[in-house]
Amino acid sequence: MGGEAGFIGSIDQGTTSTRFIIYDHNARSVASHQVEFTQFYPEAGWVEHDPMEILESVKVCIAKALDKATADGHNVDGGLKAIGLTDQRETTVVWSKSTGLPLHKAVVWMDARTSSICRRLEKELSGGRSHFVESCGLPISTYFSAMKLLWLMENVDAVKDGITKGDAIFGTIDTWLIWNMTGGANGGLHVTDVTNASRTMLMNLSTLSWDDATLKTLGIPAEILPKIVSNSEVIGEICKGWPIPGIRIAGCLGDQHAAMLGQACRKGEAKSTYGTGAFILLNTGEVAIKSGHGLLTTLSYKLGPQAPTNYALEGSIAIAGAAVQWLRDSLGIIKSASEIEDLAAMVDSTGGVYFVPAFNGLFAPWWREDARGVCIGITRFTNKSHIARAVLESMCFQVKDVLDSMNKDAGEKGSLDNEKGEFLLRVDGGATANNLLMQIQADLMGSPVVRPVDIETTALGAAYAAGLAVGFWKEEDIFESGEKAKNSKVFRPAMEEETRKKKVESWCKAVERTFDLADLSL
Repeated sequence: MGGEAGFIGSIDQGTTSTRFIIYDHNARSVASHQVEFTQFYPEAGWVEHDPMEILESVKVCIAKALDKATADGHNVDGGLKAIGLTDQRETTVVWSKSTGLPLHKAVVWMDARTSSICRRLEKELSGGRSHFVESCGLPISTYFSAMKLLWLMENVDAVKDGITKGDAIFGTIDTWLIWNMTGGANGGLHVTDVTNASRTMLMNLSTLSWDDATLKTLGIPAEILPKIVSNSEVIGEICKGWPIPGIRIAGCLGDQHAAMLGQACRKGEAKSTYGTGAFILLNTGEVAIKSGHGLLTTLSYKLGPQAPTNYALEGSIAIAGAAVQWLRDSLGIIKSASEIEDLAAMVDSTGGVYFVPAFNGLFAPWWREDARGVCIGITRFTNKSHIARAVLESMCFQVKDVLDSMNKDAGEKGSLDNEKGEFLLRVDGGATANNLLMQIQADLMGSPVVRPVDIETTALGAAYAAGLAVGFWKEEDIFESGEKAKNSKVFRPAMEEETRKKKVESWCKAVERTFDLADLSL
């Protein structure tokens, strides 16, 4: 890649861990550090994080990665040009701007406590579940920040009082981090980017500003909301008290949008990120396509204040890698997540077992908050290898469901086919290191899966955004680099079409079995 000597840093603040990665001008990682933080489950369906612990995890990661880079002979102290930031989306924080302290723990994107608020709004509003789709592209769902913010406003006295006194401010994790990194209570910048804002339900997709009608309907005061900026521009400088004071924050994207940029997805190209959940996005260019098949209309990225806005269709799957964590932490079937590949490979099929991980309901394309997890087809023959393989298949079936919807919405194969006329799915995220998972994905889709050499494209996307803003890279460096494609691994389908068809039919039966189970007595 072109560019000057030096480095770009990237904060990747995920659902279970925080990382800081330092990239050179060839977009190669020279050092990184990762810290896991605590998940809180105060009630069934509730998931929380401690915003102060997240803040500390970012500080630790930056300091340790700098130490590693310096120990390896890289002059990062003198050569760091800027940092980018990417984060778990939708997770909601309200804090005091005078003390800098959170007024409640962060309510995480997969938290389902707002289901009663969602039901109430669906009944009260003329458009029902789709009331705000025209402006924000999103249905009323527990998934999005606005519902979480309403819950905090209705149920937490400190939040109510803070808003009344003009002291409380709202943000997703990007906003919380930037505010603290640029001064906190001493003049911190209260900003978010267009991609994170697009996941709140409060931003108008056409104007890229907060939607006054939505705020009025929901009773959310505009003054608690951050300013919206593009994904690639100099936002501010890091303040004293942080490991890299004076360094510019120049890029910010929600994690899935960062992965789109890290994968260099242009119009008509799709990627699937496998993490705690799985997220499939198709870049639809400068046109926001409304889905008729259960997908979300959202942004891909906007690479500068004056740059064109690229939109996307997205399918979000709540539970992907989290099902593997459940096998490990709750059932003890495996001791580490990486063991699942060998365990599942001990059998050549699931033996008729189908697992649907609807732990907190189902997201796209089903959108059933009344769904709960099921494992069906169990016989005396079933062993833990069959269940492990069924868990892997569940991730792939869910991705296939979303891609099928994308194909319907886009009116044709939803991507730029290659010269052989094939649809290629770009993949990334930690779980894609599992070769068996990738082969199952190709088999169930009936089309190739392409895995890049660097599967952690989310952090890379945030680095790209920051590097573009400060002139470290040019757009052609990112979008026209043939080297990445050359070194990618391609998984091709090996399953018979008839087998695939039967398996998909069985999967659909299993999904239907999950519906209307939320009220099962304890």
